[in-house]
This record gives sequence, C-alpha cells and structure tokens, in this order.
Amino acid sequence: MPQAVPGKATLPPESGPGMRVSVHDAISSVPAADWNRLAGDCYPFLKHEFLLAAEQSSSVSPETGWTPRHLTLHTDDGVLLGAMLLYEKSHSWGEFVFDWAWANAYRRAGLYYYPKLVSAVPFTPATCPKLLGTGSEQHGQALLAGACDLAASSGCSSVHLLFPTEAEMAILDRAGFHPRRDCQFHWHNAGFVDIDDFLSSFSAAKRKKARRDRRKVAEAGIRFRHLSGRDLDAGHWDRIYELISRPFVERGSVPYFTREFFVNLSATLPDALLIVQAELGQRVIAAAVFYVGADTLYGRYWGSEGHHDALHFETCYYQGIEFCIANGLARFEPGTQGEHKISRGFTPALTRSAHWLAQEEFHAAIGEYMEAEALHVDQYVQQVNEHTPFRHKGGGR
Repeated sequence: MPQAVPGKATLPPESGPGMRVSVHDAISSVPAADWNRLAGDCYPFLKHEFLLAAEQSSSVSPETGWTPRHLTLHTDDGVLLGAMLLYEKSHSWGEFVFDWAWANAYRRAGLYYYPKLVSAVPFTPATCPKLLGTGSEQHGQALLAGACDLAASSGCSSVHLLFPTEAEMAILDRAGFHPRRDCQFHWHNAGFVDIDDFLSSFSAAKRKKARRDRRKVAEAGIRFRHLSGRDLDAGHWDRIYELISRPFVERGSVPYFTREFFVNLSATLPDALLIVQAELGQRVIAAAVFYVGADTLYGRYWGSEGHHDALHFETCYYQGIEFCIANGLARFEPGTQGEHKISRGFTPALTRSAHWLAQEEFHAAIGEYMEAEALHVDQYVQQVNEHTPFRHKGGGR
C-alpha cells in the first residue's frame, strides 16, 4: 500500500524487487524498436518517430518549456518492461487540460507550481496510453512511483497524466492520483456507406443546413485533394505550413510545431499524415492536417487564405468524415472544444486526466474541486446530448 509522507500527498508504491526506473533526457536514448514495441501501432503520435521529430525539430525542448524526462522500467538484467512519456514543464501551454488556477493558488501561497511533470503527447489532446507496455498493475505502479520520485528529487510540484485511457485511470486511482473529467466532441461511424448516408441520419432541418453549407463551398469552385506524407516534399510544406500558421499568428502566438517537424514526419511516418488541401483554380487556399490512427482520425491544424463561407466546416469536418467512411475508420476526433461541431454530427465524449500534487493540502483541495467539477461536466454532456442533429439518439440510423 502507498505510504503517507509528512507534508506530502500519498505516494504510489515503490517499484518492486528486481525492477529499476531510468530517466531519459531525450527520446533518442531509448531504442526506437523497443519504444515502438511498447507503444504499439494504434496511435501515430506515440511512435518513436513522432516524438523524435518533435524533439529534433526543436518543437519540444527546454527552450519551449518541454524538457524530456521519459521513464523506462527494466528488470535488473535489462529486459524492458514499460515506459512513460514524461516532460518537465515550465508552463501549462499546449496541454489542453487547464490548471492555471492551480498555479495561481500556489503563487498566492508563496509556493512554486512550476516546474511540474506532465505525461502527455505534446500539443496533442488525444486519449492514448501513458503507461506503455505495462503488462501488470505492478509495472504501472512502478512507473508512477518513478515519476513521483523524480518530482521530489527535481523540485517539481506535481505529476499529471493527461488523456490516459479509462483502464489506466483505475491504476492511477489506486496510486493516489485524483481523477478529472472533461468533454470533447467525437464522430462515430455507424457503418455509413458514404457521407450522404451519414447525413440521412440527421433531422430534416439539420440535414438541409449541412447540405447547404457543403453546396456553398462547391458552388464557389473550391475543390479538395487528400494527400499523405508521401505526396509532400519540403517545398509543398512551405505553403501548407504558411496556411496552418495563420490562426496562431492571428492570436499573437507562434505554431506549436515547426515546419521541420512536419517535413521530418512526412519522411519517417508518411502514412500517419492526412492533408486535406482546398484549391481554387490552381491556388491552394486552405489546408487541414490530420493524423491517421489504426481506427481513428485525429484533426489537428487548419488555416485558410481569406474568408470563404463554410470552408472551415467542409475542410476540417466533412472532408474528415468522408475519409473515415471511405477508409473504414471507426471514430473521428477533431480536437478540443467547439460546440459548433455538434450540428455537424459530433457527439460529446468524456476525456480524462489524473493529478498528484506533492503538497498535501493542495492535493486534498484540488481533489475536492475536481469532484464538484465532474458533476458539472456530466450535466453538460447530458444537456448537449439533447441537441444533437440526429433523428434518433446516439447518432445511429
């Protein structure tokens, strides 16, 4: 059982006999074949190639506030049992699980919230395993113990696992982490033949509006091209990156990922990329970047040149839905937030995170806060489900 430490929250149990946890300051120090064996093939952003591209392109680095602290779990004779994607963070940008209020509370108490340790795919709010390859409860607890030990030894305030799987939440609960819930909007494939078949599941009024939006784009003469990483060279990425950078620039920030990241990913994981390119005549006027998983499409970035009515909905949502139907993908996760997705056939889906804070008083207070917050999230999901566009509840036929 976890042991209480004076002045601190409950710690996960220590790693068992015959196991050791190692800390890696770069993903390159973990052999790609070993990491990928643990990560599996379902999630492209868990692949060694993705994480290496993020670090080598300087998208993820101490300078951007993401210092790699990845953990591996070995037997004493060197057999790799598990791994944990982990970063030391000096801020909370690019996480999509918001804890700014917690940082402010620490500051008012005269304490430092940063640095903190975060297990998450940088800039990617998608549910996927965080305790990689853990074949047993003991392995998962050993990795969590290693993260909490690292927090204590490096002066980090806390450990956070963002968008873990539901199965991992049970392990995290037994390790003393507080659960948190949030909501995204996902599309689910009910065996649709094509997008017209999907739209036929809408009520008449909602179906008419969706078709009108699509018709506006087509009548404007805009056509679409679907490309993989294999179709794009560095020169092609110049235009795509210019477009997807625009929303960041308009908000007074810079893109999370550099152009070099995408060029690298095109070379190392070409089939993990889908680029939907909108063309007017010979000119590319808009683009959206997606990641393609084993059964899920993940929407990530988008940008356009000028305003074109309904172009955002078509490029980012309807084109993605068409791709999923054509390729037999079960789900489409277009990203965070955005209630405008509901009328396009996306329904609420719960997402999760788990949090451990070294200061006992803050750990207890935040746990109470998240219990109350979860009730509001559940009520919100229930309310949203009453306003989906489908003729029958659940998004089916």
